[in-house]
Amino acid sequence: MRTITTTDDLAAFCTAAKSEAYVTIDTEFLRERTYWSKLCLIQMALPGADGDAVLVDPIEGDGMSLEPLYDLFRHEATVKVFHAARQDLEIFFVEGNAFPKPLFDTQIAAMVCGFGEQVGYETLVKRIAKANLDKTSRFTDWSRRPLSEAQKDYALADVTHLRVIYEFLAGQLAKNGRAPWVEEELAILTDPATYTVQPDEAWLRIKTRTTSGRFLAVVRELARFREEYAQGQNVPRSRVMKDDALLELASTRPQTMEDLGRSRLLLREGRKQEIAEGIMAAIKAGMEVRPEDMPKPAHDHGQMQVNPALADLLRVLLKAKSETLGVAPRLIASSADLDAMAAGERDVEPLKGWRREAFGDDALRLCRGEVALAAKGNEVRVVAL
Repeated sequence: MRTITTTDDLAAFCTAAKSEAYVTIDTEFLRERTYWSKLCLIQMALPGADGDAVLVDPIEGDGMSLEPLYDLFRHEATVKVFHAARQDLEIFFVEGNAFPKPLFDTQIAAMVCGFGEQVGYETLVKRIAKANLDKTSRFTDWSRRPLSEAQKDYALADVTHLRVIYEFLAGQLAKNGRAPWVEEELAILTDPATYTVQPDEAWLRIKTRTTSGRFLAVVRELARFREEYAQGQNVPRSRVMKDDALLELASTRPQTMEDLGRSRLLLREGRKQEIAEGIMAAIKAGMEVRPEDMPKPAHDHGQMQVNPALADLLRVLLKAKSETLGVAPRLIASSADLDAMAAGERDVEPLKGWRREAFGDDALRLCRGEVALAAKGNEVRVVAL
């Protein structure tokens, strides 16, 4: 087991990886106490049962540059293989402004190959690699040094079994012709917008049933302040204030520090002077927003005129299509998507890309009354009218 702590050793490994068809990669990180993930370890393995597998330790190698790794990311002759890559890619995008190209995510590939929705790595190791993972180090603190042998073994297993999983899934995609489905999903993972949180848009992630423009204006300003403060201080949003406290403040709108002190849900951290002053300024800004500039509530599916019979038929069609394709129904369409379609909306994910080919076109024909559904035994068929 080899641990890399210098730029030269990392460059040598990445140079070797460039001559291979693929390299498997994973990371260990911490995010509980920070806004941005703290990178603690990188694991990489080359093809073959005896292929070189290494740990790259940016904590022990404090002066090590990750530029050789980013150079490998840009080397398009070598596929970079991850499992559930989103959080890994966010780290590399934030730290190095780099995305691996080409990219292969075994979780996405497994979903389109019939392994279920958001299938876990452990499941794929059991079903494809026919092995078991030692889970004792799963919840370890990866920032502490030295790492134990058990931690190192656990970390390396995340990339050594991944070789078998990748080769199997790549073969399956070649057979079923669904590689374009995977590429479409991967395009989202390598879009900078996926990882860029704009403070002005932070309020959209807060769930509320209140549609008052003034209330939403205060929510927007509070969410903007929280996002800017959390990013600037590199602390979790919840350390500034949690969503329930934010919504409480948007409702009560304290006018003085004494009023703010009466908040039931604001944690002690949020009562510190710097944060408290930011909260008061945000509430004031929200109250001063002109009516024409108030945010509009996100479209509520519950307020749509949903045709319940059509929604039920779309669910039957989705179940039939997902069973035929061997993929999880929610990978194709959510319940909210189906209700939106039954209410006449057409700007929904099931009507885009591979989902339209797999389900959307027939769903539209069903909505237009051009097809019917017929049952024969356990099979549901689409019948042209």
